Amino acid sequence: MIDSHQDELFVEQKRSIAPAVLAGIAALVITGLVFTGYAFLRKRHAQTSASSVLFTEPQTAEPRKPPKALIMVDDALLQGNKTIIGGTVRNTSAEKLEGLSVELELKRRKDGVAERQIVTLEPAHLEPEQEGRYSLQLKAQDYGSARLIALKAGPNLVPLPYTTALGQKRPPERLDSKTITVGKPSSSKRGEFLNSPDNPVRVP
Repeated sequence: MIDSHQDELFVEQKRSIAPAVLAGIAALVITGLVFTGYAFLRKRHAQTSASSVLFTEPQTAEPRKPPKALIMVDDALLQGNKTIIGGTVRNTSAEKLEGLSVELELKRRKDGVAERQIVTLEPAHLEPEQEGRYSLQLKAQDYGSARLIALKAGPNLVPLPYTTALGQKRPPERLDSKTITVGKPSSSKRGEFLNSPDNPVRVP
């Protein structure tokens, strides 16, 4: 009786250990999965934050270079069926500027399409404080407007910083004066008298 009772107690004790072991293993597995998921989410959040910082970080603007020339743009001059576009370029820097040219944007009348044209200065090489001129003749019926968009130097047409100012004004148009001579009416014709009694003149 005593031996059989001890055997039953021993068997019952073996059965109670197995679920505990399984529960411990399951807890370890769950803990590992939770830890792995947390580490993955944390790494992903760090990457997202870094990328957002890269995209939202403001870019520092490049310092603006001082102008090297002053361009005085003249009013367009109309001569016959041609329009003359021109102006003066003054070298305001302390260095010699070589191979100077200006770039103009021309807008056609018929379709409004913009064209660009390079106009060389005369002279093309300017010492400090020296001036050069540019001039371009266009057919008035072909182009409706012209705009200065760049100052360039050298054979590679390197853009130079510049400022603009108003140049020569368009001369006022001359109106031909006409003298109208009014002849004295003949006194032989009858008509009404003017309202001046001192100097009656017949109106034909």
